[in-house]
Amino acid sequence: QVQVVESGGGLVQPGGSLRLSCAASGSIFSIDIMGWYRQAPGKARELVATITRGGSTNCADSVKGRFTISRDNAKNTVYLQMNSLKPEDTTVYYCNGVQRGVLVYPWGQGTQVTVSL
Repeated sequence: QVQVVESGGGLVQPGGSLRLSCAASGSIFSIDIMGWYRQAPGKARELVATITRGGSTNCADSVKGRFTISRDNAKNTVYLQMNSLKPEDTTVYYCNGVQRGVLVYPWGQGTQVTVSL
């Protein structure tokens, strides 16, 4: 079954850090782009960060300089290191892959990140 499982979310104070993990059911080696997304209730899903098969990364302006995406092809896992977290980062985070412009995986359950005192 093709799927991804996100983990690593939790409750953290402003300024804190979390590392999210996205474990894929199969090899991610050949997937063009792996990405992290987030979606707040009542809002559209937002692309947070991407990493290409070659390792090039890009982040949304709202998280640039604070979040870092990486991938471990041997473990079929993608990570999102989140530093200097802000309350506005609070939401559910998801990951997915894109191959030839098409999403690879059904959306998973996501992992909840809450930034609060």
